[in-house]
Amino acid sequence: MTATIDTTATAILSGEQRDLLDALAKARFFLRFTARELTDDQARTRSTASELTIGGLIKHVTHVEQNWATFIVEGPESMQSNDKDFTDWTEEDYAEFADSFRLTETETLAGALAAYEEVAARTDALLRELPSLDAIQQLPKAPWFTDTEWSARRVFVHIVAETTQHSGHADIIRESIDGSKSMG
Repeated sequence: MTATIDTTATAILSGEQRDLLDALAKARFFLRFTARELTDDQARTRSTASELTIGGLIKHVTHVEQNWATFIVEGPESMQSNDKDFTDWTEEDYAEFADSFRLTETETLAGALAAYEEVAARTDALLRELPSLDAIQQLPKAPWFTDTEWSARRVFVHIVAETTQHSGHADIIRESIDGSKSMG
């Protein structure tokens, strides 16, 4: 696998759009690469003190990317859980969020990877078609936000950061499973 973007499809894009597409492609590549040749059981394996697993991380990053891409278009209402503000979440709401980090027994690694590809394709299409990266949306109220609004640009940078951070987690988990490394 190599991290590439289709340069013919991006020839009319700004340099910033091409850079973001390239950064997204590379970050996604390294996350997917950690899952190479794993069984579903290995993808569910907790190999460190953390509860994180490779399959769970792929599922989580898919969920996060999809939510943030929807946020760019629909705004903060798209990120509310059951029409509740994040500050009003219950234990049940937090448990549901925690499930986004788990590949369940009924889910497969292949299914998680396929869902990730679909979401990535939609995000890339949004990035290519968005009239301006300066478009601003108000952030929903949540204890983890210190800003009040983000531009589409900031959202795409966040998706890259989230993906690369979890790629690093996945690399450590993979090395603990069977010694394989993504780099080095």
